Amino acid sequence: MRAPVAGWLFVTPMIVILGLFLILPIVMALWVSVSNWSGRGSPFGGSTQFVGIANYSDLLTKPGLARQDFMTSLRNTFFYVIGVVPLQTALALMLAVLVNQKFLRGRTFFRTAFYFPSVVSSVAITLVFLFLFAGSGAVNGALAWVGINGPNWFADPRGLIHLAGDWIGVWNINDPPSVLTGTRLVNLSLWEWIKGPSVAMSAIMLQVIWTTAGTFMLMFLAALQDLPVEVEEAARVDGANARQRFWNVTIPHLRPTIMLVVTLGIIGTWQVFDQVYIGGRGAPSKTTLTPAYLSYQSAFVNQKWGQGAAMAFLLFLLIFVLTQIQRRVLRDKDAARDDKLQRTQRRQARKARGTA
Repeated sequence: MRAPVAGWLFVTPMIVILGLFLILPIVMALWVSVSNWSGRGSPFGGSTQFVGIANYSDLLTKPGLARQDFMTSLRNTFFYVIGVVPLQTALALMLAVLVNQKFLRGRTFFRTAFYFPSVVSSVAITLVFLFLFAGSGAVNGALAWVGINGPNWFADPRGLIHLAGDWIGVWNINDPPSVLTGTRLVNLSLWEWIKGPSVAMSAIMLQVIWTTAGTFMLMFLAALQDLPVEVEEAARVDGANARQRFWNVTIPHLRPTIMLVVTLGIIGTWQVFDQVYIGGRGAPSKTTLTPAYLSYQSAFVNQKWGQGAAMAFLLFLLIFVLTQIQRRVLRDKDAARDDKLQRTQRRQARKARGTA
């Protein structure tokens, strides 16, 4: 009896801390999402009433500004995730392979330099990018030097897909096809859905890719240094060139790390807040609006705490579903086959017990 008692004594402080600072706030937020709490007093007070799924229906089914803004934020973040996650993963892997080369001099310096943006305050970096991408900033100055008239990035609401279609002559961005403007999907027209990330959101995406690649580079670097030397040497003896060794030896070894990096990337991009808050707070024309910022705005600015909490839980469900899909897509085939075999064996064991 002493061992279980001692175990409970060791874990009780952590259980209490998690209960007070994690589980209890989640339960309170869940109650707020199904109530009409005004933000004053206790959310469990007598003035707070249960409203059921009204806050969720306002966001998902009820026509209105709340639903339109929420769908707009989902569209913006969808393009943001599609643009950031693959590029930051590829850049992190490329940097890890580069600084892992034994012939590279000053590897410690380059590792520190590539990782440094990840530890700098995101607020400070966003302010720097606001100056760089301003109408008279250094980026537009460099573009003008090669004969390109750059936009005022953080003030330009145009979408990249719209601009690309206009450039190649698919449509006129000022006179879009009626079939795209007339057909609506969850309160937004197809023309708005295929808009793509705005020029302002693209600038934020570039910033995030630059600041997060260093962190993921360290993960890939640790996995590369764990690669068995014997396997690499065997592939070299078999006549495999550098490209073949990379795709057939290195990448399979990095599969768990790639899955981890993509999962963290998806979670982080769907929760983007500080860059949007500093970079424009949804401007221009709500093209940088994200669910995390919209949840903050609804609760802390508009005092619609139930609606803000409902957005947070919907965002949690969306992230959970996407990470599960990504996990199934990227997981190793051998591991999937082993999981299927174990499930089959468990079913057979249950049937055998039932027959007995």
